[in-house]
Amino acid sequence: MSQDKLNYDSPASIQAFLEQNGLAVSKRLGQNFLIDRSVRSRIVKALEVEEGMQVWEIGPGIGAMTILLLEEKVRLTAFEIDYGFVRVLKGLFSEYENFCIVKGDVLKTLCSQKDLPARIFGNLPYNSAFAIISDILEMEILPQHMVFTLQKEAAHRMVAGPGTKDYSSLSVLCTSVCDVRILFDIGSSAFWPRPRVTSSAVQLIPKKKSMSALERKDFSDFVRAAFSSRRKTLRNTLRFWIKQRSPFLDEAKIDTQLQGVLEELGIESSIRAEALAPDELFAIYRQLQSI
Repeated sequence: MSQDKLNYDSPASIQAFLEQNGLAVSKRLGQNFLIDRSVRSRIVKALEVEEGMQVWEIGPGIGAMTILLLEEKVRLTAFEIDYGFVRVLKGLFSEYENFCIVKGDVLKTLCSQKDLPARIFGNLPYNSAFAIISDILEMEILPQHMVFTLQKEAAHRMVAGPGTKDYSSLSVLCTSVCDVRILFDIGSSAFWPRPRVTSSAVQLIPKKKSMSALERKDFSDFVRAAFSSRRKTLRNTLRFWIKQRSPFLDEAKIDTQLQGVLEELGIESSIRAEALAPDELFAIYRQLQSI
């Protein structure tokens, strides 16, 4: 079945295409095809692409979103972990000179790319969504605009505020580096096979005064350490982070300097990370860099 005969809105057409090409949907890889044309169009519109722009797509599947972006005449690089899908994507879009496919796990291939994008989008599987987003936010140059589709619960974790159950190191990293907004929810009927959860489209736009790549990576490690144990105070979780950075530093000196930083910022030593806003955590991080 050729691309012009494949109906991306029809589960029956998709099923027939998969069978003809010896493929099957993988639950392990979280493969669900977006069969709602209006939702696909909304995502493309949210990306605000221009002709000739470098765009990355994560998890193209069999190309329902791919074809829409290629028609916008962007330079599209797609990352696909399923080698069977890589094979059919090459066949479906071989005539497009503005299409490139990278096979393999995006977490292992992302950083090896030299032609960095202006846009990144993708329908991210729940089990690897946070790792993918974290890796992107630690890239040397951030894309100007990112739109991801992921489980609604995961989307709310990205925008969660201090003191809420969803607030995490990812919330802090995302909102410290980018302006993050949930664009719209996507019901399960928009996908095939139909998932048991609602999804959300999330937009990330880097802040104008963003951290350097090195600082983003270091701050990411810092907030992971700060949130490593919700039962421990911030002072206790950060001791380990400081010790890792300065292994020969005396423990008593670590305690003294850490206590001094918290007192200077007017933060109680008994507080936990989840009670602090992202800018408060960043202030602590900046102060601790001199230790």
